[in-house]
Amino acid sequence: MEKVRFTFGDGSGESEFFVLEETKINGSSYILVADSQDDDAECLILREEGTREGDSIYEIVEDETELLAVSKVFEELLEDVDIEM
Repeated sequence: MEKVRFTFGDGSGESEFFVLEETKINGSSYILVADSQDDDAECLILREEGTREGDSIYEIVEDETELLAVSKVFEELLEDVDIEM
């Protein structure tokens, strides 16, 4: 599982996440990340918003309709994962 470092856009720090899966839906790229490799890890769904200086820029998906739709796709891709909101 790939581990990626994210820098917050407001300059308040960095966090590392494990990338569980990636997908593209209707032209938008999404990644499912977790804070650990444990079964009960906290997960986020991020949407790619563009690039800057060769790095991808991601935003946390907060819209409930979009979040539900994308989480169902990730559950199908991963088969043995249940995403709780």
